[in-house]
Amino acid sequence: MVTSNTSISDRAQYLLKTLIECYVLDGKPIGSRHLAKDRLLNLSPATIRNVMADLEEMGLIASPHTSAGRIPTVKGYRLFVDSLLTVKPLRSKEARKIEEELVRNPSDTHGLIETASDLLSGITQMAGVVMIPRLDHNTFQQVDFLQLSGNQVLAVIVINNCEVQNRVIQTNRHYSPAELQQAANYLTSAFAGQDIEGVRSRLLNEMQATRDSMNKMMQTVIDMAEQVFDGQTSEQDYVMAGETNLMNFAELSNVGRLRDLFEIFNQKRDILHLLDMCLKGQGVQIFIGDESGHKALDDISVVTSPYEVDGQTVGVLGVIGPTRMAYEKVIPIVDMTARMLSSVLNQR
Repeated sequence: MVTSNTSISDRAQYLLKTLIECYVLDGKPIGSRHLAKDRLLNLSPATIRNVMADLEEMGLIASPHTSAGRIPTVKGYRLFVDSLLTVKPLRSKEARKIEEELVRNPSDTHGLIETASDLLSGITQMAGVVMIPRLDHNTFQQVDFLQLSGNQVLAVIVINNCEVQNRVIQTNRHYSPAELQQAANYLTSAFAGQDIEGVRSRLLNEMQATRDSMNKMMQTVIDMAEQVFDGQTSEQDYVMAGETNLMNFAELSNVGRLRDLFEIFNQKRDILHLLDMCLKGQGVQIFIGDESGHKALDDISVVTSPYEVDGQTVGVLGVIGPTRMAYEKVIPIVDMTARMLSSVLNQR
């Protein structure tokens, strides 16, 4: 996705950089008179128009509709990001906020993922997305049951020594606290330290065949386990925050465009596919417009970075926003959040 800039003069590169920075700031097509105000260019509007014509011929800028101004194309943004961008250091206030919010998060991994997504969205005022960690093995550690009202039971499951999942399950009958305690004790003592898929397979497949010959306690175990472990190995997902922030950008405010975009968010498949691609890379990766391969994301850029546990990449986080985003600010925010999330997860 890298565009060579060897055939573009220094003057043209600087003009392109200036045009993109102005467009990111104002969101309006940039004309030659606007660029002529830049003292470092020191060029007349006529000369600027000639350089802009060259840039347009190269496919780096384009004229929207009948406007006299120009806007960057995906190719222009790509050249800018790869060769002309000056990434700004993360402001100490933002860095401190990321560190404090993630470090003081409770031990629940899902809560930590939600916090990271909220941080990315809140700081950038775009959409933040964080994949739920993809571990090779999910190890079952412990389960406790708490009787709620009616036939509802709260299952508290500990996985991988640090992740706590709460699940409300609906039972066919009322279970006494003693029955629930017996079931929890059995599951914990029999399966602690085992891969959760193995627990599921053994309980729900092998033991199910002999349900009729089981005693009352073992039937309670199966009844609880059927719902506790159901779906534990379903397709991994992601947490997204701030989708509605995208409505604040004029270029994305078209009703049809927003509908297509939110449809992709709801289906999740295309976003997951994009994040999966980022799992294989290292460091910050940027997909601009149609580079994502999805029509609904043609006006969208995705800036991502992987995060790790024990040296293994287990997920990706990032920011989703318009192609007209301040890349020099977003990149360090994404990078810092990924590194901080990795650090916190590795301390658990």
